[in-house]
Amino acid sequence: MSNPELAEIRAFLSLSDKIGTAGQPSVEQFVAIKAAGYATVVNLALPTSTNALPNEAEIVTSYGMEYIHIPVDWEKPQVEDALNFFEVMAANHDKKVFVHCAANMRVSAFMFLYRTLCQNVAPEAALQDLQQIWTPAPQWQAFIEQVTTQYRRKNSLKNII
Repeated sequence: MSNPELAEIRAFLSLSDKIGTAGQPSVEQFVAIKAAGYATVVNLALPTSTNALPNEAEIVTSYGMEYIHIPVDWEKPQVEDALNFFEVMAANHDKKVFVHCAANMRVSAFMFLYRTLCQNVAPEAALQDLQQIWTPAPQWQAFIEQVTTQYRRKNSLKNII
């Protein structure tokens, strides 16, 4: 997707026809997000994150989009946050979803996990997209490994029961 207005959003990356990711959009950029056909906005940033909009939920819903906030602590991401994110993405699989945080770093790690664990995207392909944004810091590498292990363990138990 080559939408110049979306490309102006910090670290914007289109992963598919239905999933766009970025850093924190401005109020005006939510107009472009709506115009691009996104129906749902998922925010993984904390309310205290850089450039966070205190009234983002109201802004997004005023444009007719659904707003979902899963605040993820940059220093201590939790496995539960990733599992909640997977559920949100699965529930919205038929919609265009725009996922953002402050700089698209949290999001790129969460999308790597979602794509490899839930969508069966090859890890090499998902890693290329992740690395377009950043190379995860050690605590995030550990988080990715922890989520992967727990998700696989949980799903293998489901198959046994």
